[in-house]
Amino acid sequence: MTPTHLAFMMLINLIWGFALVAAKVSIGHFPPLLFAALRFLLIVAVLFPFLKIHKGQMKEVIIISLCAGPIGFGFFFAGLAISDASVVAVASQLGVPFSAIMSVIFLKEQVFWKRWLGITLSFAGVMVISFDPTVFRYIDGLLLVVCSALVSSVGTIYQRQIRHVGVFELQAWVATVAAPLMLLGSFVFESHQITVIQTASLLQWSGIFYVAFASSLVGHAGIFYLLQRYEVTQTAPLTLLAPIFTVFFAATLLGETLTQRMIVGALIALTGVLIVSIRQKRIVDTGP
Repeated sequence: MTPTHLAFMMLINLIWGFALVAAKVSIGHFPPLLFAALRFLLIVAVLFPFLKIHKGQMKEVIIISLCAGPIGFGFFFAGLAISDASVVAVASQLGVPFSAIMSVIFLKEQVFWKRWLGITLSFAGVMVISFDPTVFRYIDGLLLVVCSALVSSVGTIYQRQIRHVGVFELQAWVATVAAPLMLLGSFVFESHQITVIQTASLLQWSGIFYVAFASSLVGHAGIFYLLQRYEVTQTAPLTLLAPIFTVFFAATLLGETLTQRMIVGALIALTGVLIVSIRQKRIVDTGP
């Protein structure tokens, strides 16, 4: 990897690492479904020109959009709202082993002992984190993030089966499907949306803009660009810097507590994700 592309990869990890911290600040004011709806509305406004019909593949596109949009992010932001960002960053990586398991079930891919070891370590690490007394206070939030990872892995399986759909085209469909459904969900399950929007500070709005543009457009498009030029075994290990950056930012900027059990569990889980990732033909993109 050239020094320029390596620096770009580090930038992507920094962007993704900070995204959960920015989102956590905004979700402190915006309810999670409204936050997600506003985020996707911004993406629709930018990517609408990329929206086009892909004949013969629209079923897969819609399923991917539902998994990566209202269902996956609905669980994710609901979990983030009541959990620490550092724990969410690690738990969300379960999308990688979930996808590996589903590839065996639905795509009949072969998984040998090294990847099974990685899958086992991934879940074992999250279990270690789950039984930490600090985390146990918001175990329901952690379970929501795990559900998000499971739903996202379903989208990944379908994503492997579509062809000739660009990254911006797919993101445009995800946002177009997600925005109205998230708004509907917000009006059904949340309240005082107008007041919340009117009273939001610039800092609280900045989290929505950051997650929409920096994380989604720069981060996701950037990793797609690099995967077109380098082997997965070169890129996959580097993307695991993102949750490490999140843990650092969460501890220093949000004052989140990191216990010894949480650190050990995170190391076990991320080691497992690394093993699974470098054995895959394609990296599973789990950025927020």
